[in-house]
Amino acid sequence: MPGSARTMAAMTVGGLVVVTGYSVALGSNGWLWFTWVVLGLLTVGVVVARGN
Repeated sequence: MPGSARTMAAMTVGGLVVVTGYSVALGSNGWLWFTWVVLGLLTVGVVVARGN
């Protein structure tokens, strides 16, 4: 996995940790989860594109 894809994957995992922590501490926020899902889909897209 190239550097940019690895960075995006790390950001996605970090984002999951942040969103989960926020949800536990302050309650769930649908927009945060939606944003995390979009980031995850973008990460998958970058990994697939870099794989070709």
